Formats: sequence, structure tokens, C-alpha cells
Amino acid sequence: MAKKLVLIGAGSANFTQGLLMDMISENWDEPWELGLVDINKTALDAMSTLCGKMIKEKNKEDVIKLTSSLERHELLPGADFVVTTIGVGGRRAWEKDVFIPREYDIYQPVGDSVAPGGISRAMRMIPAVSAIAEDIKKFCPKAFFFNYSNPMTAICTAVRKETGVPVIGLCHGVKNGIRRLANFTGLPNKELSAHAAGINHFVILYKLYCDGTDAWPDFRDALSKRENNHEIGPLSSEFFKLYNAYPVSDDRHYSEFTQHYFGRGGYFGKTLGLEAYSFEETIQEGDESYGQTEKLSASKEKLPAEFWQEMDGEHEQLMAIIQSILHDKNQVFYVNVPNNGSIISLPNNAVLEMPGVATAHGFVQLRIEDFPGVFCGMLSKHIGIADLTVDAALKGNHRLFEEAIWQGGYMGSRLKTAEMVSKMLLAQKDYNTRFN
Repeated sequence: MAKKLVLIGAGSANFTQGLLMDMISENWDEPWELGLVDINKTALDAMSTLCGKMIKEKNKEDVIKLTSSLERHELLPGADFVVTTIGVGGRRAWEKDVFIPREYDIYQPVGDSVAPGGISRAMRMIPAVSAIAEDIKKFCPKAFFFNYSNPMTAICTAVRKETGVPVIGLCHGVKNGIRRLANFTGLPNKELSAHAAGINHFVILYKLYCDGTDAWPDFRDALSKRENNHEIGPLSSEFFKLYNAYPVSDDRHYSEFTQHYFGRGGYFGKTLGLEAYSFEETIQEGDESYGQTEKLSASKEKLPAEFWQEMDGEHEQLMAIIQSILHDKNQVFYVNVPNNGSIISLPNNAVLEMPGVATAHGFVQLRIEDFPGVFCGMLSKHIGIADLTVDAALKGNHRLFEEAIWQGGYMGSRLKTAEMVSKMLLAQKDYNTRFN
């Protein structure tokens, strides 16, 4: 019997292409139905056409049946797996999350997880993903629900709190961080393993092994030899020197958890989001990637050979996770799930990114008894802010929105905080439905 995966937010070009490449490359015991959903008809049509070309060119039409719809309720019935990659308002709304705080000397290179940009994003993302969860409960209650949308911690917390649906948050941060450390040290990636835990985009890798041997001496040696080339960000290097641990997302994301550290975006002689990890370049790359998808979709030519090169990205573990669930392989992956006593010094209901075993009955998180206590205070601050953010988004509460920003220490004036929040809500009024 065919398995069914529904991807909501299929207009996310890189994710959808990468996921389908992974599906095509697997030797499945059973056929698949891949359902694509997006509310943007132009993006959905382009992605559906491109995916159809991919399936046809690799002669997988008997293995993968492609369907698409603007309405998720048409495709959700019978789904075994549901995946969300939505970005409410797209890149234009994302720009406002980052550009409005710049008026108040807050500079973010990403603005999708924490600080004012991430908190603003949560206001429109949480109601949207919660609504998807309610539909999953209605149309396919036995489906595994995976979320890739940001802000990950706040969304997964909110969905479980409001709907009770056991959403699993997925991110390739730890996998990507280990790959970065392998490249930096010259150690073989396949032989590296790590102990890590934290919250999404602030996951702390506190033990690193190469074929069972402590690999921190190799990393320390590489840092001493390549101090100034910034393959590993200077802030992350400083973190390692202080704590003998590494924030896996490196400076681009980690810097946003230490906004109080940088006056007016100052970052080792540069400005965050401008000269350092340019936000504008990220947006431009996204626009160009989407444009390339439209071009490939419209072309009558075969897809070029370089198109089929293996893609790294958020999608890269999804099919392996699904295989582990379908065949009860009990493989370990990093997932965003409630703590439930895994790290006893952190709240039970806090959504943490940590190792979990993918079984036929879902994920079972591992108990982490060696997590250094020094990191719990750092994480607790942001867990508390995430809880405030969730309450603000679920209730449509202007005052809680302000409080989440104020408690982060991003602003020096409550009056200015209120002013900025009002600007953000006005700029996003078409999407912040619970504030209307």
C-alpha cells in the first residue's frame, strides 16, 4: 500500500527539490504519494511542474505519484507524514521583521528565531501552524507531523500547548555543525560523533569524538593555527575557549542569542546583518533561487546535470527519519521535542533540540545526564522568552509581545519597545490575525 507524505509550504524551492531528490534516490519497498500544498498558486504550479519533470526524467512515475492543491484539506486525508515548511508572508514579511528593529539599533543577521525579528515572526507563524495541526487532528490524526518552520522552539511549544498534536521539530543544525567541524579540522566527517543539546539555533555541542577518541584537541589545534580566517566565527571561538563547547549554528545564529553583547550591531569591527552575515544577501539568494525554479519549471529542456548534484539543507535527514519509523530501525536523530526530564535542570515542558530515537511509535528522547550545568542558565532565559512569545501569539496580546522583547534585554526603553511593537503589528497586520 502506498505511503503518503503531504508537504505544506511546497513553494519552498530548495527544500522541496532536495526532499524529492532524496525520495527518488531511495529504493522503496512501497510506492509513495507526494502531496504538494501552497497557498501561492504561482509558486505551487512552478514547483509541481518541476517535481513532475524530476520524477519523469528519473523514471520514477510508478514509484512516486505527485498531487498538488491550494487547499490542504484536499490532500491531508490518508496522510502518513505531514511536513510544514511555511513562511507566512514570505520574504517580504521577513524583511519587515529585520528592518523595523534596525530603526532602533537592533541588527540581526537572520531574524527568524529570537530577538525582535524572531518574536515578530512568531506572531504570524504560530496561529498558522496551529491551524495546520488542528486539520491534521481532523483529517489524518495518526500521521507523523514534522515542522521545519521557524521560530522552531516557539512554534513547537505553541502547537503542543494549543492543539495537543505531538509535532516534531526538525533542523539540520547539529548535522551541519559536525560537518563544519570536520571541514575545519580536516577530520573525516563520517567518523565524527557528538553530544549536543539546547534549543533550536542555540544547540551546544559539548563533546566531540573521532572514531571514539576525544576530538577537541584537534579542534583546539586548528583554532590556534587558523585564528583569523573566520571559518569558525570569532564569537563561537570565544565560546569554545570559555566553555570547551561549540554552538553548532556558529555565529550567524548564535550571535542573535547574545544581542546584548553587541552595541548597535557591532561585531568585531563589522555590523551584524550588514557586513557580517548580510541579511540582504540572504533575501537576494532566496529570490534568485525561486527565480531559478520558475525558469527550470518553464523550460522545455531536460534538467541540467548539475541540477542533480546532491543538496545539503534542511531536508537532508527527513527520508532517513521516515525510513527509521517505517522499519523501526531505532536510529538516533536530533529533534525538537519537550524535555520531559531528559535534562533535569531545565523545565519539563521546554522544547529542546536533543537526541531522540526514531521508532515505529514515534520519537523517544534520550536522557542526558552529562549536560554541563553552566549552560542551563543561558538556555533558561530564552526558554522563558519563548514561553512569553507563545502566550502573546496565542492570545493576540500586545502587552505580552512587548514583554517578550523587553525581557530579552534588546531595548533600553519600555516606551521605545512599545513603539516598535506597534510598528511591527501594523506592518504585519494582514498576517497577525489574532491581533485584529
